[in-house]
Amino acid sequence: MKTIDFKILVIMTTIILTNVTANNSEANDKPIVKHEFPALPYAYNSLEPYIDAQTMELHYSKHHKAYYDNFIKAITGTELENKELKEIFSGVSKASAAVRNMGGGYYNHVIFWNNLSPETGNISIDLAKAIDESFGSLNNFKEEFNKASSSVFGSGWAWLIVSEKDNKLKITTTPNQDNTLMDIASEKGTPLLTIDVWEHAYYLKYQNRRAEYINAFWNVVNWTEVNKRYEEWQKSKK
Repeated sequence: MKTIDFKILVIMTTIILTNVTANNSEANDKPIVKHEFPALPYAYNSLEPYIDAQTMELHYSKHHKAYYDNFIKAITGTELENKELKEIFSGVSKASAAVRNMGGGYYNHVIFWNNLSPETGNISIDLAKAIDESFGSLNNFKEEFNKASSSVFGSGWAWLIVSEKDNKLKITTTPNQDNTLMDIASEKGTPLLTIDVWEHAYYLKYQNRRAEYINAFWNVVNWTEVNKRYEEWQKSKK
């Protein structure tokens, strides 16, 4: 009886080890994907009439997904594969153009989608105070942000950030898919709010009327998310 039990044990152990080896082999053949493509946090038509469903679908499923896919290709098999985005951006001047452009396109759009919502929420007391200190009032801030967004030549982004230099709120812009976490940015800092002013973000609905798109943007800004980013920055400084 003991002999039979021992044989069964040997057979079962062999099967288990074989499966583990096969699974490990399959895992080793696949690239490690540290970064995920997040789901859009609302339906394509949720931001209408300010941003139309067709633009949202194409922007997210085609443009953003392409940036993500190409970013993963650019870092797979390299020393950047297991690094956090902030670490990659902090040394992006030494990376390839693909890592800079595709990584920026991937990250910037994640920020953009999350700072939009059909439910806008309210600005927190702390953020409102910081906006008043830096810009005089919320209306002044919006006017300056609109000017910066309109001034981007060609394609790029406008940002509200906490400046790395003095911990104050500032408005800045970046070309193409650059962002303010990159070591090549003229004004580095923590992103709180951003607007995509590439034509693919608004052209189907607004054609060449970028200013109209920028004004509509304020109707769907997710202040709850912007508050959260500012609160996270505050906690990081304690």
